[in-house]
Amino acid sequence: MSGDHGPAAGSGAEITVPYRVRFDECGPAGIVRTSVLLRYAQDAAWIHSESLGFDRAWYDDRGINWVVRAAELSVDLPIPLGATLGVTTRVIGFRRVWARRRTEARLRDGRLAMWGHTDWVTIDSRGRPTRVPEDFAIRFAAPERTFVPGRVPLPPAPPDAWSHRGMVRPQDLDPMGHVNNAAYLDYLEEAVLSAPGGAPTMAALPRWVRIEYLASAAPGDELEGTIWRLPEDDELGGLAWRLEERGSRELARARLRVNARPRIDGRLA
Repeated sequence: MSGDHGPAAGSGAEITVPYRVRFDECGPAGIVRTSVLLRYAQDAAWIHSESLGFDRAWYDDRGINWVVRAAELSVDLPIPLGATLGVTTRVIGFRRVWARRRTEARLRDGRLAMWGHTDWVTIDSRGRPTRVPEDFAIRFAAPERTFVPGRVPLPPAPPDAWSHRGMVRPQDLDPMGHVNNAAYLDYLEEAVLSAPGGAPTMAALPRWVRIEYLASAAPGDELEGTIWRLPEDDELGGLAWRLEERGSRELARARLRVNARPRIDGRLA
C-alpha cells in the first residue's frame, strides 16, 4: 500500500484519500493488482473512522472490532504504476451488526477506475457479532436504509474443475493475526492464472468480482482453490471459485466475470 499519500479530505459523511500506485503493487504488465485496490479501500475506511474519533485505541478500549464478511469490486479502467488515485469512501447503510461501505477510486482526470462495496461486521473480544454502536449512524451521516449482505451461492464443482494448491504465507497475516481479506483475492488470482487461459482473464476489463468470507484461514494452513466456469444460463455467469483448507473447512467463495459492465448497484447488466 502506498505510504506517500497526501492528507485526506472530506466531510463526516465521506473522505477522500490519495494513493500513488507503487512498483511492488503492480503485476508484470505494470497494472495494479485487484487485491491492492481492496487494501486501499480498507485503509481509507480506517482513516475515515479515525477522522471521526473512532481510532483503534477507541475500539480496543471497548473490546470491539470490525471484520469484512463480503466484498464486491468492479475494475473498469487500467490503473498503471505511478498513477494517483483519489479513493473516496462512505458508509451507505447499517443493520444490526452490519455496515456497508461504498468505495470509489478515480484517476486524476476524474474518471471512475474502480468502485466497490464492503460489508463489515462488528465483533466482540470473543470474535462474536455484536451490535453496531448507536451513535455510528449519526457520526458517519449514513442514510437510514437496509441492504442485503453480500452472499456468493455456488453450485457443486463439476468433475473437470481446475484445482490449485497453496498455503498461508506469513506476509498474508495482518496485525490481528488473521489472513487479511485482501489476501484471498491474491489466492483467487493465483488459481485463475494457474488455469488454462487464465492470464487473459485476469488482464481483461471491465472485471467484476464478489467474494464472501466464511471462515478464517490460519498461519501455515494448506489451501486448495477450485475454479470452474459457470453455465451461460447462470444469473451472473463467469467463473466460480471455492477455497478450502485442504480436507477440512470451506474458507471463501467468489464469482469473477470479465468483459461485462456492472450497473451502479452491483448487479451485472
